[in-house]
Amino acid sequence: MNSNNFRMPARRLAALATATALASAPVVLGGAGAAHATDEHGRASAVVLRTGLDVSLLDKTVNVPLAVSLNEVQAPRSADRTTLSARLDGVNGGRPFTVLGADVAEAKATVTARRAEGSVRVAHARLHVPGLPLLSLVEADAITAKATCEAGRAPAASANVLGAVTVLGKRVTLTAGGPAEVKVPGVGEVRLDLSQRRTTTRTAAATALELKVSVNPLKLNVADVEGTVTLARATCDSPMAPPTGKPVPRHDPAGPRPQGGTSEAGLAETGGSPATPYIAGGALALLLAGGGAVVMTRRRKN
Repeated sequence: MNSNNFRMPARRLAALATATALASAPVVLGGAGAAHATDEHGRASAVVLRTGLDVSLLDKTVNVPLAVSLNEVQAPRSADRTTLSARLDGVNGGRPFTVLGADVAEAKATVTARRAEGSVRVAHARLHVPGLPLLSLVEADAITAKATCEAGRAPAASANVLGAVTVLGKRVTLTAGGPAEVKVPGVGEVRLDLSQRRTTTRTAAATALELKVSVNPLKLNVADVEGTVTLARATCDSPMAPPTGKPVPRHDPAGPRPQGGTSEAGLAETGGSPATPYIAGGALALLLAGGGAVVMTRRRKN
């Protein structure tokens, strides 16, 4: 009878110690060290025209930047404006002047769960800079650029300049073998880089025309223009590949293991994870609580 009276508090004490130990350890669902997937979407952009020009006026006493863009979009967007105007003090009497005119000027950028794509299409483009109101810097029949990034596949980039190309009034033939340089006495010079393409494991970029401009009509220093112009550029970043849905084994199959594994492999074999110290601590607390309960029971019996 005395034995029954003393066993009940001991069991309650052990249960209380067990609950305390379990409460002190973190709750782990789905196994210790479970991985978390990153929901990263792809990106895409497209631009018909971007300028980075420095315009010097009146014998370089006034410097005015000309940084403008036409139809510059990021996914998911599209634009199809065909004319870009700009206004610079001291140029064209302070009135707006046309930087780019085209029959077609489309830029599109789209992104889905598995695909990102940027594309540009320009037809019959006419590009002007300050100081040359009647002479086009560049005229081109057709310009295209496209960058496609799809999850699980290699990114692709393409750029083309088709048909006739005229630079400072001179007909030029462009090749992919290297840049073309056009010099016009009394007007200036332009260097053209054709169809630049770059891809990595997850990104792609395509530029149809990259121009380095240096223009000073008749060396009058009325409008000295220097800088870069980009025509038709598209970029993309691949979306992360979605999970396959197939379960991944948590442990290696039974059998002999190869020797000389890396330290990471050794850690995986032991089942180590950030929760291991808490689990070990909980087990130790349970052991101490059980031992304490047994000692108290024996003392009370004596």
